[in-house]
Parts: sequence; C-alpha cells; structure tokens
Amino acid sequence: MNPEQHIETNTPIPIAKKALEGREDVELLVNTFYDKVRDNQMLGHIFDHVARVNWQKHLPKMYNFWEMILFGKEGYDGHPLRPHFVINSVHQLTIPHFEQWLSLFFQTLDELFEGEKAEEAKQRAYNIANAWAHKIDYMNKLNDSPTIEVSQS
Repeated sequence: MNPEQHIETNTPIPIAKKALEGREDVELLVNTFYDKVRDNQMLGHIFDHVARVNWQKHLPKMYNFWEMILFGKEGYDGHPLRPHFVINSVHQLTIPHFEQWLSLFFQTLDELFEGEKAEEAKQRAYNIANAWAHKIDYMNKLNDSPTIEVSQS
C-alpha cells in the first residue's frame, strides 16, 4: 500500500488513558460523568426535573466530594445522603437507579483513567451506591408497609 493512501474507518480513535492524579482529573471525571447522567433516560429526568439540580453549584460540590474521597482533601461541606432522601420523598429511588448511576460512573472511569486511583474510585463508588441504595430501599419498604392498628376493647 502506498503510504500516502488513507484508509477511512468508522473506528473511533482511542483516547489515551491516564492516572487519576488530582483536582483537574477529578473535575474531568465529574463533568464527563454528569454529562452522561443528564443524557441518560433513567437518571437525567431525576436530576434535571425532579431535583432541579443547579449545576453551577452541584458540580463544584461534587469536585470537592470526590477530591475528599480519593485524595483526603478538605473542602467538602455537606451531607451527601440527605438530598437523596429528599428526592426519594418526591420521586421514589430504587436499586436500579443506583445500579445505573454506578454503571455510568464505571464507564466514565474506564474511558478516561487507569491505575490504582481509578480502581479505588470504582471501589469507593460501589460502596457508596450499595450503601445508599439499600438505605433508601429500606426506607421505601418501611413507607410501603401497612401500619398496624390497635383495637381497644
């Protein structure tokens, strides 16, 4: 083949993965992940229409959260589970919601990063999603349970 010839393919050019190393990488992870969330049929509606997330406030909070989780940096000030309980009171969250969240998070990590911190991020995200899903599922079951009535004779 002549070196000047060009073969066209529909194969995307792979993006070089890198180690997850600090704030700049956390911002890339969070921004890319939430772009996927907003485009996701199951989750996008919840974030944009149920929770009505103010992205200018939410994204920096998530940068701080993940920088704290992965690198021990101070700066996150919040109660991460509380907003999920509030959302759940308006729109019931279920285990499949958390599974979808986790799937998108793993997908984003796999597309952008490699190495020890990327694997740690997956484990931390799994632990968070699993714990929160089961806490909210438990609350949903309590709320759906019939109440007992005591008859007084």
